[in-house]
Amino acid sequence: MSRIGNRAVSIPKGVKVQISGEKIHVEGPKGKLDLETHPRMKIELRENEIKVTRPTNTSQDKSLHGLTRTLIHNMIQGVSEEFVKRLEIEGIGFRAELKGKILQLQLGFSHPISYLIPEGVRIEVPKPTVLEVKGPDKALVGQVAANIRSFFVPEPYKGKGIRYSGEVIRRKAGKAAG
Repeated sequence: MSRIGNRAVSIPKGVKVQISGEKIHVEGPKGKLDLETHPRMKIELRENEIKVTRPTNTSQDKSLHGLTRTLIHNMIQGVSEEFVKRLEIEGIGFRAELKGKILQLQLGFSHPISYLIPEGVRIEVPKPTVLEVKGPDKALVGQVAANIRSFFVPEPYKGKGIRYSGEVIRRKAGKAAG
């Protein structure tokens, strides 16, 4: 039995859920999200919760059961609270700034890097060396944060680069003097 798939997803106040066939529409104070689930999964909307059930105990149905429940839970959590990924920029002269819908990054290259912020995601720059990627869609927030991090992945010798907040970079010793 799936431990995660069997749990009901509670719906907080201020969040509206509509289910029509395999499509789920979730609307809340932080945004709107849509999801098309697998046709084998059965989704029931009760008073203040959603229950996901599977038809059989095949391995594919077991996998889809937990996945579907988690995706629905993330949608509800995202439209009510929003997901946040913090990125820290480390290096001399490294900084970020917002110019409308474009994020400008100075990462020690001969040119600044311009990143067009996709729809459904907000980026805030509280300090020039700290970025916050925010949005209701967990996968999109994570992907945008990973794309920004990929411009200058932290290197192990000096630790320069863009890292997730709380990420530990294993440092290496430099060349030994001969």
